[in-house]
Amino acid sequence: MSHVLNGAMNNVMDQAMSEAALKHQLLKWIIQDCERVRALELALQCAKVHSMPQWYLAAGFVRNLVWDRLHGFELSPLNDIDLIYFCPLDISPERDLAIETYLNQLAPELPWSVKNQARMHVRNQDTAYTSCVDAMAYWPEFETAIGVSYQVVDTESDTQTCVGMKNHPASYDIELVAPFGLNSLFALKLSANPKRGLSVFDHRVATKGWLTRYPLLECCRTS
Repeated sequence: MSHVLNGAMNNVMDQAMSEAALKHQLLKWIIQDCERVRALELALQCAKVHSMPQWYLAAGFVRNLVWDRLHGFELSPLNDIDLIYFCPLDISPERDLAIETYLNQLAPELPWSVKNQARMHVRNQDTAYTSCVDAMAYWPEFETAIGVSYQVVDTESDTQTCVGMKNHPASYDIELVAPFGLNSLFALKLSANPKRGLSVFDHRVATKGWLTRYPLLECCRTS
């Protein structure tokens, strides 16, 4: 079994693969997963209704997909869909709740969690964040700080068009953001962010069960 998993990992994580190649592989995996495509569609619909020009489905939505694929596992259920957005004009928790309520009405079977990153610096005792990507740069693990967004584009090209959208008249483009890049994620590392205390990282590793679920992971407590 181990040689099968290692072979699958090596096929993807060839040292010659560039960041662009890793991104291409990740986007391919996303558009092959109907459940993730549907979540992105619903998030896009929500973003239009609630005026969220900057939003992403992030954290385990992306990270666990890669870990599942590299371990040769069946895809894990989406047990938490983190929708992050950035709106400094209204940082009230009530806005997050209203968006979450809307998503739960669209798809009550999906586990939505909504957080405006324009106010999360207060909870984390950081300086004010300037964007979703800036906020993600403070998340406890490098590999968690990855997000994808879904936008309508004015093009006839099928480039990066989601397979779930082939019958739609418009084209859709998936944007991927990763402030720490993708190399450590594809190298199956679990890396502590030095901007966050090690106690936070250690607590998450101990309680999330990642090392048990994904035995090929290498825990990196120092950068």
